[in-house]
Amino acid sequence: MRSERLAGGVALLGVLAACGGGGGPVNPPPPFTAVKQVRVSEPSTFIAGCDGVLPTGTLYLDTAAEPYLAVNPGNPSNLIAAWQQNRWSDGGSQGLLLAASFDGGASWTLTHAAFSRCTGGGAGNTGDYARATDVWLAVSPNGVTHALSLSFTGQSLTPGSSSGMLVAQSPDGGLTWSLPQPLIQDGSAFFNDKGSISADPVDSNYAYAVWDRLTSATEGPSYFAMTNTAGASWQAARSIYDPGAGRQTLGNQIAVVPGLVVNVFTEIDNSGATSSAAVRAIQSRDHGMTWSAPVTVSDLAAVGTRDPLTGKVVRDGADLVSVSAGPGGVLYVVWQDSRFSGGQHDGIALTHSPDGGVTWSVPVQVNAEPSVQAFTPTIDVRADGVFAVTYFDLRNDTAPGSFLTDCWMVISTDGGITFHESHLSGPFDLDLAPDAGGLFLGDYQSLANAGGAFLPLYVQTDPGTAVQSDAFISFPAALAAAKSQQRGAPGKSFAALTAPPGLELSPAARLRVAEGIRRVQAGRLNRNP
Repeated sequence: MRSERLAGGVALLGVLAACGGGGGPVNPPPPFTAVKQVRVSEPSTFIAGCDGVLPTGTLYLDTAAEPYLAVNPGNPSNLIAAWQQNRWSDGGSQGLLLAASFDGGASWTLTHAAFSRCTGGGAGNTGDYARATDVWLAVSPNGVTHALSLSFTGQSLTPGSSSGMLVAQSPDGGLTWSLPQPLIQDGSAFFNDKGSISADPVDSNYAYAVWDRLTSATEGPSYFAMTNTAGASWQAARSIYDPGAGRQTLGNQIAVVPGLVVNVFTEIDNSGATSSAAVRAIQSRDHGMTWSAPVTVSDLAAVGTRDPLTGKVVRDGADLVSVSAGPGGVLYVVWQDSRFSGGQHDGIALTHSPDGGVTWSVPVQVNAEPSVQAFTPTIDVRADGVFAVTYFDLRNDTAPGSFLTDCWMVISTDGGITFHESHLSGPFDLDLAPDAGGLFLGDYQSLANAGGAFLPLYVQTDPGTAVQSDAFISFPAALAAAKSQQRGAPGKSFAALTAPPGLELSPAARLRVAEGIRRVQAGRLNRNP
């Protein structure tokens, strides 16, 4: 069924003809779109062999993965998007592409930063890496956009390999980018992974980057770097939390609330007979100079997603969290978790903290169809406290010969007690996603808000039979009257669910959780199972 579009490759054609690409007509969306949708990514223009090394693994041309979206707080019509372009099966992509919109996402101008050789990196700058991945964006109150990349060459922790966390700035809404600055650059003894970047929402001088720095396949602390000069310079990267032998952090994310910088992450414990994971948080009251002891947010029991007919593995957001800060310093966190089904399949778990990460609520399930697999959640909170969660699920996977997947959004106006569901897109065939240790749309997707409207940015596969995917932005129904929409708009309204009393994971389910953790760690290290 699959006609895989492989091949050697792709560098930006004249590095995107001096950034002239992307200004043409908007491409029509696939016919199964449920709401207004605009394709942000475009067919690749990379030149074959642009990465400058002998290929390993399979290259999937014209695939987009793992998108990110940021909104300029001073101009909500100015959106900045980023994604991986041309995914490799054994880790990373040929390059990260960026795009800027000044009309609220209706049209986009394609651009780039020199995060890898295919997007302008080379011996004369810090972007001299073969591949890039894990793009993250943040916009300061003054409108300066910060973009973070994990750039690397070679398989992690193997002789001759290298990796770095690079950050570039755009002063003009994402149209042009500075040469990247290195926050850290390492050889084969370390691997820097899963970075995120956050801008202080009130002081443009401050921005924060955080990631895990692996010393082995199963060990590594949280690393942190901070600028107090609006990105002109960054303080030296350093460890802010080391979980110890046989343990690592993963998916570190910074949330900034009044008086606090909070790092929320997954801690994986490989020191026992079986692996386990928990969501944890640490706080800083001095812009990251010192940090508290960790607080456990919740156990994390993701088993991961599989095609129920074939058993094919999906590389989803298992063992990663999504974090967003709301008014009054309330923090919200979502993740995949199987606790609500007794370890049978993952749903979407939500918890919140009213005090900046010190205490946390009992997790509740917030995906609308709890009987089916749901995965890769993303959360975003508006200034009025209304929040939304996007995710994929398999409720429409009923046709043999394909793996049908939909993208959904649920909204809560009452702090997470009740929700209203909207269909964003699908069903599309997940079998047409690149295989990177599992069918891969990204370890995360993205969600932002502007002018009262939530703006999901996500990847879906394209119609046809080729392995291809693109990044799309959706425009769900206006949310200015979100409370009335939740009560009366078409779609499913439902209450959040807690795990049934006395429901515990069986030993077999805990083994599935441990196996899921093993797959996650293997995939992040480019050593796909």
